[in-house]
Amino acid sequence: MQTLDTLQAFAIDGHVAFRIGPGGLPWIDLDGADGSASLCLQGAHLTRFQPRAQAHPLLWLSPQARHARGRSIRGGVPVCWPWFGAHATDAALPAHGFARTVDWDVVDSGVADGVAQLTLRLRADDATRLVWPYDTPVELYVEVGDALVLELTTLNAGDTAVRIGEALHAYFAVGDVAEVEVQGLDGCRYLDKTQGFAAARQQGPLRFTAETDRVYLDTESSCRIVDPRLHRSILVEKGGSRSTVVWNPWQRRAQDMGDMGEDGWRRMLCVESANAADNTIELPSGELHTLRVRYAAEPL
Repeated sequence: MQTLDTLQAFAIDGHVAFRIGPGGLPWIDLDGADGSASLCLQGAHLTRFQPRAQAHPLLWLSPQARHARGRSIRGGVPVCWPWFGAHATDAALPAHGFARTVDWDVVDSGVADGVAQLTLRLRADDATRLVWPYDTPVELYVEVGDALVLELTTLNAGDTAVRIGEALHAYFAVGDVAEVEVQGLDGCRYLDKTQGFAAARQQGPLRFTAETDRVYLDTESSCRIVDPRLHRSILVEKGGSRSTVVWNPWQRRAQDMGDMGEDGWRRMLCVESANAADNTIELPSGELHTLRVRYAAEPL
């Protein structure tokens, strides 16, 4: 792991700062002219994004989130890689891959036109190679301004094609999930995990009255979370993504999870840009793939 002293080589006064934070883990604070963010180096896990023009943060972080070595953090934007959901052949392996619970290294930082920039690279080691024996360097680029931009790039440096699943598992802050709607998925086919992955098709905007866990397939379109209580909409733009995952555990399941906090389920909604289920990616030798998202809030 990079130490606080070695990380100082990437510090930029007023824009990129390093600290030891919750759980004794290294954290990064990013400040742009129009927004700020915080990120944990374990998992390259962005936990906070606050546009300066907004009264409320864009991302939701559970007040009961656990910050500990080897554990994922509930909220923010976990990086799911190199598989999404359960592993295809070994249920004992961690759901959503290992990227969100291992160390990443800072490889670059910068500021351009008031936008703070950071690039991180997942550190492969003997433990990760036991579950993923492929030469696939992966980097996360972060850009903090009035919008948040993330780019997850995988290179296949090996001799044979590799199949990957991935997602930027964003938890968005909402006033009340029962009042919001998601636009942009009308007509899309989806798999409903709450119904044994039964296939169905979306009709109109998506609204929430119960546990929701869906993988929308073959869609590259942007989504919009319309939130009347917070008087804003959140635009989720993406590229290099063929799936959109929408998730809220609702009350009963949230209580069983232990780290959602009281009524946390009501204050969050996951709209995840992904390549999952039927849309996993076969990456040929020598090629790279980038999953890109842009999150921005607009007043209603």
